[in-house]
Amino acid sequence: MEVLNKMLITLMLCLAVLMDRNVGMKTPRRIHVDTDVDTDDFFAVLYLLKQDLSEFDLKSITISANSWTDAGHAVNQLYDLLYMMNRDDIPVGIGGDGGISYGGTIFPNVGGYLAIIEQGMTTVGYCRYRQAIPRGGGGLLDIDTNYGFRKGFLPQGERKYTPLRQPTAQQVLIDTISVGPTTLLLMGTHTNIALFLMSNPHLKKNIEHIYIMGGGVRSSNPTGCCPANDTTCIPGQCGNHGNLFSAYGTNPNAEFNFFGDPFAAYQVFHSGIPITLVPLDATNTIPITEQFFKEFENQQSTYEAQYCFRSLKITRDTWFNDHFYTSYFMWDSFMAGVAVSIMKNGDKYNGENDFSEMEYMNITVITSNQPYGVNDGSNPFFDGHKKPRFNLLQRGVHSGHVQKGVDDPFCIVNGSTKGKCEDGYTKEVTGSDAVKVLVATKAKASKDANSSLDKEYFKHFLEVLNLPQHAGRFNISTQFPYYRETLYLPNFSNKTRGKPVVFDMDMSAGVLISLIYLLKAPIEDIDLKAILVSGNGWANAATIDIIYDVLHMMGRDDIPVGLGNLTALGTPSLGCTYFKAIPLGSGGYIDSDTLFGLARTLPRSPRRYTAENSVKYGAPRDTDHPELRQPLVFEVWQSVMQKLNPGEKISFLTSGPLTNLATIILSDTAETSKIESIVIVGGHVANNSGDKGNVFTVPTNKFAEFNFFLDPQSAKTVIHSGIKTTIVPLEAQRKVASFECILQSLQHANKTPELNFTYELLTLMNELQRKYQEYKHMDIFLGEILGSVFLVEQENLKPIIQVKSIDVIVGDERNEGQLAVDNAKGKLVNTLESLDTEAYFTKFSTLLAEQRQTAVISSFDEQKRIWSKPPP
Repeated sequence: MEVLNKMLITLMLCLAVLMDRNVGMKTPRRIHVDTDVDTDDFFAVLYLLKQDLSEFDLKSITISANSWTDAGHAVNQLYDLLYMMNRDDIPVGIGGDGGISYGGTIFPNVGGYLAIIEQGMTTVGYCRYRQAIPRGGGGLLDIDTNYGFRKGFLPQGERKYTPLRQPTAQQVLIDTISVGPTTLLLMGTHTNIALFLMSNPHLKKNIEHIYIMGGGVRSSNPTGCCPANDTTCIPGQCGNHGNLFSAYGTNPNAEFNFFGDPFAAYQVFHSGIPITLVPLDATNTIPITEQFFKEFENQQSTYEAQYCFRSLKITRDTWFNDHFYTSYFMWDSFMAGVAVSIMKNGDKYNGENDFSEMEYMNITVITSNQPYGVNDGSNPFFDGHKKPRFNLLQRGVHSGHVQKGVDDPFCIVNGSTKGKCEDGYTKEVTGSDAVKVLVATKAKASKDANSSLDKEYFKHFLEVLNLPQHAGRFNISTQFPYYRETLYLPNFSNKTRGKPVVFDMDMSAGVLISLIYLLKAPIEDIDLKAILVSGNGWANAATIDIIYDVLHMMGRDDIPVGLGNLTALGTPSLGCTYFKAIPLGSGGYIDSDTLFGLARTLPRSPRRYTAENSVKYGAPRDTDHPELRQPLVFEVWQSVMQKLNPGEKISFLTSGPLTNLATIILSDTAETSKIESIVIVGGHVANNSGDKGNVFTVPTNKFAEFNFFLDPQSAKTVIHSGIKTTIVPLEAQRKVASFECILQSLQHANKTPELNFTYELLTLMNELQRKYQEYKHMDIFLGEILGSVFLVEQENLKPIIQVKSIDVIVGDERNEGQLAVDNAKGKLVNTLESLDTEAYFTKFSTLLAEQRQTAVISSFDEQKRIWSKPPP
């Protein structure tokens, strides 16, 4: 017994010592970030990754897919960023193909590609709010590529988007929050989080706090103001609560993150979870000053500091006016700093922190405009429903007019430059709809009166980014000991060049395979002079980098690539009139933008999209490397014309919307006489068999083909141009749209890198089509390959061609882009009716298998091997 008592006493003493050691020890705060991966967002992410892991542990990230970046580009940038920081353990969630039923039932894995008000059962929908974000320079194109800087700096690891294996946003949220108490930091639209809360009310208890950057409560926008004595100046956003620089003529009250999905933000605010808001009220008081910029330039001792500074610099250098230092603010990174400081200071009720003054306010998020209870066709929650979606009140705050777009007539005030709509406004209110929110109101001044940095957070941010702890391991140039960028230029000096060809293409998988085939055609037969890229087809504009990588693989870094219009002819630059028919999720943009996940297996070209620019081309200033500027379609076209030999003419092959070619025809009538012929992959001539078109996402339009539907006015312009034209219509494409046949032909051919890549891509697409509903339309991309084979091997395919008087229907979505045989209004064009399909498959595989004009570098893996050893 005495021995047992001694053992018990010893055990109690050990427990007491252990308990004493644990006194004061804290479990790290579990952090989840939801981000749109804009420039200021990854500043915030990197800031969080630099924190002491014993205090703050970033557990997961989800991406706002309906905001400032496109899903496929955003997820791969985050993977590279995390790889640089040695944090491949952090899961990244994006997208999902779930839907919301007509009655409001939320199915699993809704992807957040659309604002909740637009979400149906697929990832196809209208850009009601997102159209406020420009698609080109200064908008999605620059953010998707980080102004072209991302690919030239970030290292590339093993993680990448892979179809249907990529963790979805909702998966990642559930996995993270179900484990235990989690703090959320929101840096984009609130769609992902609102969907999570609406679908998983039982997990709400695990969300400790939500920190949000966005909104404007009492804010007064300092940009666009007129000088005091200037009576001729017309003010812009000056004094607005919001920052919608593209839409303040209809909505001067909203901030981008809240405008992107007001109903989602309302759900988050009214969830009952404690919220701290860092709105424009506070961020407007911490603009990027010239002094901060200079100090940042001098403090770049880590890779993450370098990436942030150089990103900031190219943003400044390409800013649209001379007021960058009073127009660009510390948005999301400031919110991250305030959040971390509040938590470090013990989560005090008053939000005590080192960087911002705080105040409680009673706020709601406006989701519709008064009068409530109207049925004017603007509100899908109510219009056409006997019972509103989500059981919303018939005459409640969500039942008014919902802004339909950036130019909604309802929102325009006659005689004023500022509109009246309030969708997305974080408004102070009283009564039952008010939510008590802790609000940051003003950035605190520097504690050091002698510092050149006027805000306390500036000094802290630079210190954190430059800490040696948790620092980035390398960038792309130091990832490999012998990294070098090499341009591959062909030597055709002893060759007689064949037919001059310009390829006008979008960037779907089928069209990229078509490009590879063209590059294999003997230079004596086909001389590919240039590539013109459609930014309004099956891929977003930033996907132009895949074209550069394909050209690099094939040793054709000499071929110029011009970037074209991003919207259809005659449609607003802010809008999605036709390309809204393309799915945003699986089988749509996310797969085209990543080439079904295989783009990152291609070798990396030194050429890439860049926002570098020069005064010569209309920029406000020269950037550091104006010679790298991305040329536009018309510039490339004019350059090709200038280099033609006397008497030479160009043959066009088009596979995508016809916007680029139509623009050339309308703008350069003198030079269009040098276009000898046009081969158009697209169009559908409905015949007596009743064969339907392929615009499967617009059920009311039964007979259109996508390339013509995506820009019917351009198609009409080209057809009526009088230039000799042959169309390769849907009926002909379908004759060769067989995965079984094309894969069999490739399987039995000699292997080259380009054939192997094509085989891998087509095999993946075939597998996806066989197994998943979202990919049932994959064969439409197979038909696109026919255009290049027809151009190269026309006579060997034994084509049957008929001449028909064709017109293109424009103006009615039910018939938009359809072809009509009309002897009165149409124009005579050659139409490919049929061909020898066996010869087609043989010619396709045989040319890809030839060693002549084969790839000079097969893959990124080969590049890695080259960069890992000294040059010979």
